[in-house]
Amino acid sequence: MSADAAPAIPPAPAPLCPSRDCSLCPRLVAFRAKHRALQPDWHNAPVPSFGPASARLLIVGLAPGLKGANRTGRPFTGDYAGDLLYPTLAKFGFAAGNYGARPDDGLALIDCRVTNSVRCVPPENKPELTEIVACRAFLAAEIAAMPALRVLLALGATAHGSALATLGEIRARFPFAHGAVHRLGGGLLLADSYHCSRYNTNTGRLTVTMFESVLAALRRILGPQIG
Repeated sequence: MSADAAPAIPPAPAPLCPSRDCSLCPRLVAFRAKHRALQPDWHNAPVPSFGPASARLLIVGLAPGLKGANRTGRPFTGDYAGDLLYPTLAKFGFAAGNYGARPDDGLALIDCRVTNSVRCVPPENKPELTEIVACRAFLAAEIAAMPALRVLLALGATAHGSALATLGEIRARFPFAHGAVHRLGGGLLLADSYHCSRYNTNTGRLTVTMFESVLAALRRILGPQIG
């Protein structure tokens, strides 16, 4: 490099969450605008992750629920999925305090962080593939920002596939199965659970016992509570 040449400036790190008015996904932008008009007091924006970046466990869900995280601004907060997720995390030492279904309930996560594959609420809770791909950079940024990360827990097949794609893994090598734990490159583990949605519990696809067994296994893998 010549004496008067400017030093290379490293690229800025990717943000952990899209901006409030992210325009990457036109369908989601339109849906968001509709609900901002209908419910101006709701969050109605991309939902940031919850929990410390120093955590060893990252839980990856599908997308914010319309009347849950899209309303409250905190993942899995305000709908049935949170009613199951957060008390179960507390039971196995990954959370402290009482879950009150609102972001100011005082609940704190311990050695655990919660995020979604898609950060904006999709119509009928069904993100399209292009939207999952568009949001992948934010999941990659989350993973990169967690230096102690050891385990990802995917809630559902979509989150499982998104996590694998984000990490550059071949999905066919790691089929989704409730209760499975996959060893990935770099020493990371990917654990699977059916999503803790009301639909899955109402149909019996996922029971409280089944969900607790997944978190119990992760507690055994990670060892005693820290943080």
